[in-house]
Amino acid sequence: MPEQIHNRVESCYLMAEAFFQRSFSRPEISLKLRGQKAGVAHLQENKLRFNPQLYRDNTDDFLRQTVAHEVAHLIAHTVFGPRIQPHGAEWQQIMRGVYQLPPLRCHNYAVKRRASTRFLYRCNCPDGEFPFSSRRHAMVTRGQRYQCRRCQSQLTFSGKTHSE
Repeated sequence: MPEQIHNRVESCYLMAEAFFQRSFSRPEISLKLRGQKAGVAHLQENKLRFNPQLYRDNTDDFLRQTVAHEVAHLIAHTVFGPRIQPHGAEWQQIMRGVYQLPPLRCHNYAVKRRASTRFLYRCNCPDGEFPFSSRRHAMVTRGQRYQCRRCQSQLTFSGKTHSE
């Protein structure tokens, strides 16, 4: 795990401890998050997961904002209990009061989507072409059947694919 993330998590905890005048147990930290989410706080397990690709692409803002955002979830859960709203007043208080950061709910990092292959299926309609995902195509090869909602004919693989 990048030491910078670990150091920033520790820094956020030290600030929270000074603010609330109490100690907090440190979370497990993982860099096993993919997709669009930059970070996730698992409240019951006291665990933080971060997206390594978004960290690499947005290092400064990620360390400043995203890490503090996720730590604030764990701190709010510990201080105020499990019944609070995820981005409610308590979490916002921690973001503003403890970390002096805007309580932004979402990041605006550019997320690179993986290229995906679509399998083209046809029906009896003149313009009936349906792109299937790899998962749905695999279901068809295992016997699953799909039909067109308009003409009611069974969808059949055209033999063509395309990438998105």
